[in-house]
Amino acid sequence: MIVGEQKPFEEIWEMVKDHKQLTVFGCNTCVAVCHQGGNKEAGILASQLRMRATQDGVDIEIVDSGIERQCEHEFFTSTEDLLVKSEAVLSLACGIGVQFMAEKYKKTPIYPALNTTFLGDVIESGHYTEKCQACGDCVLGVTGGVCPVSRCCKRLFNGPCGGSSDGKCEISKDLDCAWQLVVDRLEALGKIDDYEKVQPLKDWSKDRAGGPRSFKLEDF
Repeated sequence: MIVGEQKPFEEIWEMVKDHKQLTVFGCNTCVAVCHQGGNKEAGILASQLRMRATQDGVDIEIVDSGIERQCEHEFFTSTEDLLVKSEAVLSLACGIGVQFMAEKYKKTPIYPALNTTFLGDVIESGHYTEKCQACGDCVLGVTGGVCPVSRCCKRLFNGPCGGSSDGKCEISKDLDCAWQLVVDRLEALGKIDDYEKVQPLKDWSKDRAGGPRSFKLEDF
C-alpha cells in the first residue's frame, strides 16, 4: 500500500486560504487505510479549515467529498459536476492522485494535503513500515522475500556490511539488520546455500532510466 502523512495544518491553510471556494477531496484506497486520506479524513480536515476561516475572517466556501481512487478515470463519474465547478481542490490522495487530477482538471488548482512517504505494509493498526521502493528490478526471489533496497540502509546486495551487531543495524539498535533477516529467512526455507551465491550489480537503470516509467498491456 502507499503510505502518506497529512501535511502540517498551517502549510495546508497557506495553500488554500486565498480561494473563495474549495473542495476537500478524499481518496478511499491506500491512504485511507493509514487514516490520512479517506472521506472521513476529508470531512475532518474540511471542518478544521472552516473553523480557521471563521477565526481569521476569511470568506471561503468549503465542501468535502471523495471517491474510491483518484488515479482512475472511472471513479470520477459520481463527482464530476462538483469538481468541474470547484475553484480549487485539496486532494487527500498520494502524489499520484494529485497529479492525475491536475492533468484531468487542467484549469483547476489541485493542492496536496498529504506527503507521500513510502510503499509499505501494516505491522499493526496505526503502524506502517516501508518494504518496497518500486525499483523495477525485484530481487526478492533470491533474498528470501526480504528487500535489501528498502530495508538495508546501505542497499547492499551480497551480505551485511560488518557494522551490524546482534541482528541490529549500526544506524540504530531498534533497526533490524536486513541481511540478518535474509539469513534467517533462507535458513527457515532450507535455502541457506543460496546465500553463498554472488549477486551481480543491480541494474539501477530500471529505476529511473529515461524519465518516468510506464507499463502497458499490449493486448488491451
